[in-house]
Amino acid sequence: MSAVLQIPCAKDSFYDRLTVNGLVSPNHEWLACILVSWYHQQGVLPDYLGLGAVQFAELTAYFFPDQVFSFNPSSCAQLDDSRMLEKDDLVRLLKQYAKPHNPETDWIIAIIVAGCLGNDHLWQDLGLWSRSQLSALLHYNFPDLAAKNSNDMKWKKFLYKQLCEAEGLYLCRAPSCSVCIDHPKCYGSEE
Repeated sequence: MSAVLQIPCAKDSFYDRLTVNGLVSPNHEWLACILVSWYHQQGVLPDYLGLGAVQFAELTAYFFPDQVFSFNPSSCAQLDDSRMLEKDDLVRLLKQYAKPHNPETDWIIAIIVAGCLGNDHLWQDLGLWSRSQLSALLHYNFPDLAAKNSNDMKWKKFLYKQLCEAEGLYLCRAPSCSVCIDHPKCYGSEE
């Protein structure tokens, strides 16, 4: 497993075009990285990054108004809603903790939820270039939720653990995470 997706950040002309006019918000940089990875068919995001066509057009017009996309915004991946019975629960969880007055919240939530369908670490499934980018994105957009991950649990596991706890489900038989035999799987390095 690679620690960083193989995109030459500083040398990628597509990334440079997406950020040439400066950054609108911190989300701008992370979305540029996600778009570049998606363009290079990395990550698991489906058509339009998991957004609808209209939302995708709104997102790109907001963050990348001077960019003309010369590619079809579709990918090989397809959103498998049958695997995502908890999709609405994830959306509710993220909306509950979303930073107020953030115009891009719904876009970010839809992209994160689509990334949760992947089988790898969430940062890789989203097409981010490092786990630290995902951590920064979550702390920026969902500060109170991200702060609850005080022991640095892997983000996808953390989100699903939050869903389980909200339903009163505690599947681990160990009295605490520190004595659980799966501790390295939940808290081990992703890099």
